[in-house]
Amino acid sequence: MTTIVTDNCINCRFTDCVEVCPVACFHGDDKQLYIDPGVCIDCSACIPECPVQAIYEDADIPEDKLHWIQINAERAPQLPVVDSKQEPLPTAEEKKAALGF
Repeated sequence: MTTIVTDNCINCRFTDCVEVCPVACFHGDDKQLYIDPGVCIDCSACIPECPVQAIYEDADIPEDKLHWIQINAERAPQLPVVDSKQEPLPTAEEKKAALGF
């Protein structure tokens, strides 16, 4: 099992999740975060920290988001580690509201 970031993170990049991660498995690009499944220890501490419910354990991911398991596995190792809280993207609050949070 692994924990993954889904499309709710796109154009948000809230980084509350990285502060509770004990192994620095989060990586990011200019649009969102990803979790490296080879580093993640499946503690799930990050899941309740995400204000847009973008993070799931793979066993709980909705069927329409299953492809994000592969996306995280491919993208995360290629990107820089994000291990400290950063400012969310300028579009984050608008996206959060659009998602109903």
